[in-house]
Amino acid sequence: MPIVDIEVVCQEGTDASSVSAQALADALGQVFGSTPGSTWVRVHTLLSSSYAENEVELRGSPPPAFVTILHAHPPMGEARTLEVLAVTNAVASCLGRTA
Repeated sequence: MPIVDIEVVCQEGTDASSVSAQALADALGQVFGSTPGSTWVRVHTLLSSSYAENEVELRGSPPPAFVTILHAHPPMGEARTLEVLAVTNAVASCLGRTA
């Protein structure tokens, strides 16, 4: 059963409630091939004023999202690479951002 934490950096003044935990859970459940109820997703928001990158102004570009996955038995090698790509694409699609 994967447990997934997603921290979405949001610009001040935007509606963070538009992020659907259910859509993320459904998409990630498909990525993991999970049975119903066995992929758990927690979504957190972080205001962009609390996020920075060294020597970079982040104005104008979509802010990032951070994904942490807890697996009982994480995939290894090529399977891990394929999972990372699939998770990245699923989360980006649900958030309306580029992968």
